[in-house]
Parts: sequence; C-alpha cells; structure tokens
Amino acid sequence: MKLVTTTLVALGMALSSLAYADDAHHPERAAAAAPAALSSGEIKKIDKEAGKVTIKHGPLVNLDMAPMTMVFRVKETAMLDKVKVGDKVNFAADKINGALTVTQIELAN
Repeated sequence: MKLVTTTLVALGMALSSLAYADDAHHPERAAAAAPAALSSGEIKKIDKEAGKVTIKHGPLVNLDMAPMTMVFRVKETAMLDKVKVGDKVNFAADKINGALTVTQIELAN
C-alpha cells in the first residue's frame, strides 16, 4: 500500500510539472489567468449602440502597447454608463476573441 501511495504522489508531481512546463510554452494561458493591470486614460468618445469607447491612454503593459488614442470594445455595455466624455479613468483591457476589449473601468481619483 505504501508503494502505491508513493507512486501516486510521484505521478501527481510529474503531471503538475508537465502542466507548468506546458504553460511556459503557452504564455497566453498564464496571461489569461492573471488580471490585467489598470492603465490610465481619458474618455474621448462613447458609442453605446456599438458597445465601444475611445480612450486616449498611457502604456498598456499587458498588451505591449505604447500610449495612443484608440477604440475599444467593452466587455459589458453597462460599463459605459459609468463614464462620460472627458472623464479620467483607470481601466484594464485585454484581447478577447481577437478584439481589444475593456474588461474593467473606474473613474480616476
């Protein structure tokens, strides 16, 4: 019985290390698990019908993007009710189904 337990523990450790090694070859998996850091920006335009917002933003580290003004989709259109043109915001964006998407937004202090 002790041999079976030892074997199962060793097998579990081996599988765990294989999963970790596999994630090392697929950084998008690790990135998907970690929440995106908030970036600063200013709301330039809101299109509620299309579910889009234009933000002049600082660097987006998680997307390796330089500061610029660009249009993002929003994960939930209700997010657009929290902001208005001219607001300074902190937000998180990620690439979801191939589209740059705001996943979190809050007014900056």
